[in-house]
Amino acid sequence: MRLILASSSPRRAALLQAVGYTFDVRAADVDETPHPGETADALVRRLAQGKARAVPCQAGELILAADTTVACDEVILNKPDDDADAARMLRLLSGRAHEVYTGVTLRHAGGEESFVERTVVWFAALSEEEIGWYVASGEPAGKAGAYGIQGRASRFVLRVDGSYPNVVGLPTAQVAKHLAKFVQPAS
Repeated sequence: MRLILASSSPRRAALLQAVGYTFDVRAADVDETPHPGETADALVRRLAQGKARAVPCQAGELILAADTTVACDEVILNKPDDDADAARMLRLLSGRAHEVYTGVTLRHAGGEESFVERTVVWFAALSEEEIGWYVASGEPAGKAGAYGIQGRASRFVLRVDGSYPNVVGLPTAQVAKHLAKFVQPAS
């Protein structure tokens, strides 16, 4: 089967390449606004399914779609609207644990399957100076929870309980397990 990544995320593409898969990219465009009362795990599952269904799927193709979000105290922290929103999110995450959820959907001519991976991340207490420095770096833009664990924000991370690649944007071990039914990594 030909693997299609329904995402324009360079982080997802890099993770999928790193574990040996070749694929084409067909980015999906769906409204990522949470529904009232929607939980983080329900949100990422719905968005991954929506992205997988938004991309045309031809015979012999397997669509892989994913969506990642951050939640703290059951409050969903998607991508920040601006620098002030990013700073607000970082203050909320400072000195405590939060959850990162990634929903993944695989779609093919015979149907689809979905799963959600959850990882807990502990942040150190952040000073206003650290928050300002990080926001000024530009890294929070376009990232759920206003941070990228693989970049400068790694200095804030005390502990990760679960899949580290999940926090980057794709739980590669679980994805590989599910993909094994359909495609094998390149040799």
